[in-house]
Amino acid sequence: MQETIDFVDNTITYQGDITLTDINAGKIIQIHEDAQLKYFVEQSDIIQADGQSVIWASKLLKKPLKERVAGVDLVENLIRQAHVKGHKVFFFGAQEEVVKEVVNRFVNKYSKKILAGYRNGYFKHSEAPSIAKQIADSGANLLFVAITSPIQEKFLIENKKELKPVNFKMGVGGSFDVFAGKTKRAPAWMQNAGLEWFYRFAQEPRRMWKRYLVGNSKFIYLVIKERFSN
Repeated sequence: MQETIDFVDNTITYQGDITLTDINAGKIIQIHEDAQLKYFVEQSDIIQADGQSVIWASKLLKKPLKERVAGVDLVENLIRQAHVKGHKVFFFGAQEEVVKEVVNRFVNKYSKKILAGYRNGYFKHSEAPSIAKQIADSGANLLFVAITSPIQEKFLIENKKELKPVNFKMGVGGSFDVFAGKTKRAPAWMQNAGLEWFYRFAQEPRRMWKRYLVGNSKFIYLVIKERFSN
């Protein structure tokens, strides 16, 4: 986590340009089933594990990652750093009322100085270049895109050239819903035990059963297959 925070700070200080993607078990399944998403993820400058199951898998496969870097926590830390360092943030994604609530939360916690701009996540594909230009022209140092995969990855990679003035870009999935209080996050002990998925499933079993129960089974199969393939 700290390495990432420091890396982002250096990138902004020296006017660099990086895109970060985080992955969990669910996204790894998506990558195996969606060649386009796989391509977009591989174009990212940093790929991090936002899922305890990915950390466990890395150890089982004898390529251990240092620690989980949860996207929600990383966003919170980077916004705090933006306030301290005088960086500006653009919030893009979610429903209008959700993104407004997220902006209000961080502006009230810190100040209006952190805000470069915001926009909801509903748009036509043809509008993407003009949205990217709006973000680039806002003076933002950091961009958080809270849209479902593979749309957020597609937006960031297809508009990478237009977004170059923004030093750090990151897809954050459903993080805005968490910040706005629309979705509750699992207690720390469940996160550390790798049970965050179960907490989410318990909140919306009808909508989430296939994603987690079927998806987790596929992930376990892929890890076992990889472990014994060599």
